Amino acid sequence: MLSFRGAGDEACCFSRRTQVDVFVPPVVSVGGHPQASAGLEAAAKEHLHYMSPRANSVSLFYLVGLFDLWDGILTLAISAGGTYAIAKFLRGSPYMPWIGFFFVMGHMSVSHIQRQITNTPDVVDITGAQMVLIMKLSAFCWNVADGQLPTDQLSELQQNRALKELPPLVDYTAYVLFFPSLFAGPAFDYAEYRRWIDTSMFDVPAQVDPAKKPPVRKKRKIPRSGTPATKKALTGLVWIGLFVGLSGKFSHTHVTDESFTERSFLHRVFLIHMASQVTRFKFYGVWALTEGACILAGLGYNGIDPATGKVSWNRLQNVDPWTVETAQNPRAYLAGWNMNTNNWLRNYIYLRVTPRGKKPGFRASMTTFVTSAFWHGFYPGYYLSFMLASLIQTSAKNFRRHVRPFFLDPITGNPTPKKKYYDFATYLVTQLTFSFTTLPFLVLGFKDSFRAWSHVYFYAFVWTTASLAFFASPGKSLLKKKLESRQGKASARLKRSTSSESLSGVEPILGMKDPEDDIAEAVSEFRAEIAALQKRKTR
Repeated sequence: MLSFRGAGDEACCFSRRTQVDVFVPPVVSVGGHPQASAGLEAAAKEHLHYMSPRANSVSLFYLVGLFDLWDGILTLAISAGGTYAIAKFLRGSPYMPWIGFFFVMGHMSVSHIQRQITNTPDVVDITGAQMVLIMKLSAFCWNVADGQLPTDQLSELQQNRALKELPPLVDYTAYVLFFPSLFAGPAFDYAEYRRWIDTSMFDVPAQVDPAKKPPVRKKRKIPRSGTPATKKALTGLVWIGLFVGLSGKFSHTHVTDESFTERSFLHRVFLIHMASQVTRFKFYGVWALTEGACILAGLGYNGIDPATGKVSWNRLQNVDPWTVETAQNPRAYLAGWNMNTNNWLRNYIYLRVTPRGKKPGFRASMTTFVTSAFWHGFYPGYYLSFMLASLIQTSAKNFRRHVRPFFLDPITGNPTPKKKYYDFATYLVTQLTFSFTTLPFLVLGFKDSFRAWSHVYFYAFVWTTASLAFFASPGKSLLKKKLESRQGKASARLKRSTSSESLSGVEPILGMKDPEDDIAEAVSEFRAEIAALQKRKTR
């Protein structure tokens, strides 16, 4: 029997699968292309009333007819039905979005625990689809809540996604079961889905020259998407082909064996790096195929350039392989990976925890981190990777603030001739560090993770903690003085570049911000609460 949990369950890194896992998502995605095309014709040529039943019937055909996922249907129905009921009957409560969030998170946690206990990777389950669905459903609750508020209390994005009325149940079900992205994502908000159905998404702005409007077929507002969808599908198949061809040679399955230590240290590091990279190929392929299906449906449409008339189809892009594979710092690496999960964590967790008018602080970043961790599941390897990645973020921030400026002109900020050596070093360190960091995501178990790390002498952990120790020592002050002296002003404040600013940025990637800043923020918040409490007592 085929094994499948979906690619959506790997927001930060990767998880252990049998090799046959890779075949189901592509089959699902390729199967989604005809369904998506049929959906286009239905939306354009028929009454909208027929669109949702058609979409529901296709999804049910695959779930039941192809995969025999009766239990999976029940699982999705419980999450979706419960969320709809919460949104309907508690719509006036300010706690409604959080009640909906804890409901779907709790339900998914039960599924995670059940799968972890049974530990049967050769059995088809619905966990991956449920992980994608939790993003859609929790966002749905917030969108409904935003629809009850005045617009001056909402951000531009919140106004755009707000739902003033609950959608009809049949349309809501079609949104939940939208097949091209059901198993592996990408997730999207109901407002986007509705604008796709009624084709208002494709309204061309008035400032666009009519001569530059994209070509459409007769009686259709949706620009022709066959070419970009085909390119994306072919790209996905190439990634899948690379995975199939290389996974037998570069696999994580042997890194815990004692025989692995018979190779030289550099050879072991190389094999671990390649195992991580080849695993990424699988997800590049799956996400490219699902994105291609969404593009063919038209849901990937992201506007038109008024100057050139060129259509953008990256609305639902979930991964940027080039950004990941060429990243020179952790933030760039993570920002290019599972981008829709990043957006969900930012828009519906991080910013929602923070009261209106206040700056996100320790509570927001910690809540986001915990949510991201629980969303993945409860294997110890997930948490080992998350904790180390958080330390890596802090280390990288210090390097870019206090070391990188030495390779930039102090006046113009332009790269010096030696900057290319710094770039190569940071690229190499970033890639090797994340190959080490993601290893527990592959082997999952606590003992196996430590055994695998020990086989390469904990190299990334060693240089990460060493750098943190250095920047916690007087060495950091020494670097600051040298930089100030280099600028010719002993009291000058260091000017941050755009890239270094982004590393300490306001919004964390995948819930992982900066432990150093988080501790400072926690202390500050604690002191503020103590002061407020004392003030109330003196009244």
